[in-house]
Amino acid sequence: MSSLCPFAKAGTAAGGVCPMKSDKKQPDKNGSSPAACPVTGKNHSAENKESNADPAREESAEDPRMVPAKCPFGYDSNTFKLGPLSCMVCQALLHDASKCTPCTHKFCKACISRFKDCPLCGADVEGIEPDTELQSLIDRFIDGHARIKRSLAGGDNQSADGKSKVIYEDVSMERGAFLVQQAMRAFRAQNIESAKSRLSMCAEDIREELKSTKDNLDLCSQLGAVLGMLGDCCRTLGDAPSAITYYEESAEFLSKLPTKDLELVHTLSVSLNKVGDLRYYDGDLQSARSYYARSLDVRRSSVKEHSAVASQVIDLATSLAKVADVDRNLGNEEAAVEGFEEAIQCLEKLKLGSEQAGLEQRRRSVLDFLQKQLDEK
Repeated sequence: MSSLCPFAKAGTAAGGVCPMKSDKKQPDKNGSSPAACPVTGKNHSAENKESNADPAREESAEDPRMVPAKCPFGYDSNTFKLGPLSCMVCQALLHDASKCTPCTHKFCKACISRFKDCPLCGADVEGIEPDTELQSLIDRFIDGHARIKRSLAGGDNQSADGKSKVIYEDVSMERGAFLVQQAMRAFRAQNIESAKSRLSMCAEDIREELKSTKDNLDLCSQLGAVLGMLGDCCRTLGDAPSAITYYEESAEFLSKLPTKDLELVHTLSVSLNKVGDLRYYDGDLQSARSYYARSLDVRRSSVKEHSAVASQVIDLATSLAKVADVDRNLGNEEAAVEGFEEAIQCLEKLKLGSEQAGLEQRRRSVLDFLQKQLDEK
């Protein structure tokens, strides 16, 4: 799964910051940690005072339409802390919350199933029981994080009794960043079902938003990235058909976007290559070549516009190698040799400085592979 958060450039709602890089929150003036969920019993008064001192927030408070995208429980994507709703193993929100007996410590079912002794107290795990009450609380927490209560401004938006109407508006970017953060934590800890669950929620939210804003490029970009992550989850779980479906849909959304954004180009080409890989391993070489060729076309176009970007040249050489490898397996040796030679020429022309040691290592690795392929001719 890519470490790139699709909400890192989401604008003001998500603060334009990847939540994976901003988990930590500075303590307030009294030394206490702000933004704690009421479930934990902590007070939000200190944070409220600080918020009221912010002129931008004061202006937002005056106009209900400008309410900041804040979680009703006091969290946003940057302030979630490990606590009673978290699994101490994967460090994400509990999924299939379960308690081990006899010590009753609580973890995700998938996480605790890998242990014979409790990770917290060391007691023998004699059994695992579902904690439906705790899981219900977590589900309500996520649902509460999804919406924010707002009043419509203006005299025309009043109900029959003279009171202002209240609506619940989706805060998709803020919620999306939060869910992606939890999914990434769970995926890194090999709790793939948890990651898939959070990403599915996120994708559903964005789909709902796109129903009313079909041409929103940010939302299309986010959905494309999230679908790619869902494909990674399915692939890890061994569900190749579902993985292909997600990768194809990811490519469909990302292919609609401008190709000037290098991150989008990379995500699109990777999704196409992953479908090609799955087709290749399934023995469908013609289909694999088709997807590899589409990825190659994307990367060729990118190199034309960003010829000075070393990573794009290496990506191009990698795609050339994939297409050439399939050509060889299909018996088209001449086309395969041409592809390998073109890739080698791209890499040999690429000159990297000492500050680009990581890219140089990658260049050498791909170049060595290509030379080996030609030697097998």
